[in-house]
Amino acid sequence: MAELIRLPAEQKYEQELVALRKADKGAKPEGWQLSPKMVEIYILGSTETFPGPNGPVTITPKYIGNRNLVQVAIATLASDRALLLIGEPGTAKSWLSEHLAAAISGTSQYLIQGTSGTTEDQIKYSWNYALLVAKGPVPEALVPSPIYRGMREGKLVRFEEVTRVSSEVQDALISLLSEKTIAVPELHEILSARRGFNIIATANTRDRGVNEMSSALKRRLNFVTVPVVSELKQEVDIVTRRVGELSRDYEVQSDVTEQHVEMLVTMFQELRSGATKDNKVKVKTPTTVLSTAEAISVLFNSKILGQHFRNQKVTHEDLARSMIGTIAKEKPEDRAVFLEYCENVLKLRKEKEWQEFYKAAMKALKE
Repeated sequence: MAELIRLPAEQKYEQELVALRKADKGAKPEGWQLSPKMVEIYILGSTETFPGPNGPVTITPKYIGNRNLVQVAIATLASDRALLLIGEPGTAKSWLSEHLAAAISGTSQYLIQGTSGTTEDQIKYSWNYALLVAKGPVPEALVPSPIYRGMREGKLVRFEEVTRVSSEVQDALISLLSEKTIAVPELHEILSARRGFNIIATANTRDRGVNEMSSALKRRLNFVTVPVVSELKQEVDIVTRRVGELSRDYEVQSDVTEQHVEMLVTMFQELRSGATKDNKVKVKTPTTVLSTAEAISVLFNSKILGQHFRNQKVTHEDLARSMIGTIAKEKPEDRAVFLEYCENVLKLRKEKEWQEFYKAAMKALKE
């Protein structure tokens, strides 16, 4: 049987979750599988080892960032208000929501992906029409939504891109978050949420979607802004760690140097902020959001090229081509922005690695 491409967090990190549950002595909110402190340790990692079923277990960081942000998110989920993780695209909002759900509820699979086509049925319930025609509105004909199941079982539900759904669907969420019930008039029933139920929603600030959230919906959410990483060492650590995980999952063994990672992240941060790290040169910013997630994608794509076509070495040429593809994905004219950055910034850096990357980038830009 072929292995799954991607395991959900609760399966991939099962050993860590089992070890934390075994060691957990803290008070747990009703319906939670871990205490809030242990959830924090699972998300941020720990240097302490925990006894697991197969020996000592080290808790690896899932999110590298502000501890207070994580604590506020966890505290919100223990309250009667839903959580909204908001920020620029690619700042690990979905990643954080998945791991919060895995740690608290033991499953991250109760998920609604918000789109302009999301309907009210998809957030409440729908019907198996073959059974409905044959037997009428009976319980076995009802098809529960992830929110319906989350309410019934006392689990967290993830709602991705909540700002992309229509105002009618957003309005339906208001009553769910206020009353914590779903009425099923066809069955003359009302489903009341069990303790442990809550919603983790995400939204992008760059792409606000089809409809802005109403004030009524905003009042029922605690907003936690997930910031763009601005500290070089922290972002290098995130990119290195995540690319390492992807490389293990996909069995990619090509070599990448620390200098490669630092150069890539430096360029992303400078193009993102509109200035060099020393603030001596202003640079134009491209249309594309140069997030940490995009940096991870560029480096991992370069590693795959190195694995199969470059004798397991990551080259400046591959990094440059991948980076140009990312920068110009929304507007081809953004190639000119990167060209200007190369001429005004990279060309002036005297270090050998920077000069080699500059030459590779100029060659790639001419292709």
